[in-house]
Amino acid sequence: MMRADDKPLPQDPSTYVRVGLGARAYDIMIGPGLLKECGERIARLRPGARIGIVTDENVAERHLSTVIASLEAAGLEPRVVTVKPGEGSKSFDTFRQVLDELIAARIERRDLVLALGGGVVGDLAGFAAAALRRGVDFVQVPTSLLAQVDSSVGGKTGINSPLGKNLIGAFHQPILVIADTDVLDTLPLRQFRSGYAEVAKYGLIDNAPFFAWLERKWGDVFAGGPARIEAIATSCAAKADVVARDEKETGDRALLNLGHTFGHALEAGAGFSDRLFHGEAIAVGMAQAFRFSASQGLCAPEDATRVVAHFKAVGLPTRIADIPGELPDTDGLMELIAQDKKVSRGALTFILARGIGKSFIARDVDPALVRTFLDAERR
Repeated sequence: MMRADDKPLPQDPSTYVRVGLGARAYDIMIGPGLLKECGERIARLRPGARIGIVTDENVAERHLSTVIASLEAAGLEPRVVTVKPGEGSKSFDTFRQVLDELIAARIERRDLVLALGGGVVGDLAGFAAAALRRGVDFVQVPTSLLAQVDSSVGGKTGINSPLGKNLIGAFHQPILVIADTDVLDTLPLRQFRSGYAEVAKYGLIDNAPFFAWLERKWGDVFAGGPARIEAIATSCAAKADVVARDEKETGDRALLNLGHTFGHALEAGAGFSDRLFHGEAIAVGMAQAFRFSASQGLCAPEDATRVVAHFKAVGLPTRIADIPGELPDTDGLMELIAQDKKVSRGALTFILARGIGKSFIARDVDPALVRTFLDAERR
């Protein structure tokens, strides 16, 4: 999706990215004004269905009426389940609430669940769809930048445990993703920045030209228009390619977790609260992954400096000291890291880097090296 000449997208405002999973393949639609068209597009897949909309209170206030009107105009029957906003809703209690309300709304196997919201709602609604009547199809309508470029694509669904992030869940692919870029204009700046960390991640994994483009164009991405669509489409195409090769993360899909081993530990340490948004934690985690790589002689210190400089320019945190409030000590963070999903039989796995665009899976990382690094990071 990324073009070296930086030419704008064609006049058609909608971009399609295909997630190639054989009989379970689906489209990601990206562009302005798509909420108003969602009913027509969903009705093509499931005419006359009941649609169990799962959303949060903030998103409902801004966008729910538009979605309901579109669904009803297309002959669909919306039913609404509303949860509280924030990471705290990725819990057993809220999961049970969502399931009970979907069952009460008589959402059946031939119907659909629609996730209208950010990453929390998408993860929660997708997991509920996977469990409801042993599996109901669902549609992702992500309303945050983070959800549009990451969590809505690829079928990872789930909730948190007090012991760690996303430790309970299922792989359950959506049948359609509708990413309306206009809704991002309603996001608070801090939320948009949080999502931008996941955009930058795709450049840092294996697309150095994309990262260089973001260094030049990030202001345009924040402002909206063609650059924003281009960044989202490039990110979605990168993730779709990886998911098609490795749906259940048995191989190189783990590369998408760059920054997540450190970042998830920090999120858990902050109590999955608004003290630290997911993307902010991943920004710190990616900066740490590059600094740790540099400390081990895997990449040049200049690469780590460049990553940190870009995140600072955007306004993202890059160090533990940038996170407000108290966090666990090094021992506590190491315990949280040990709960990471990539840990195998106690061996630590990190996504490290040999340079920008040259990330790799590092297995059996010596915990003593990580402990020493974290001690230094806290000074």
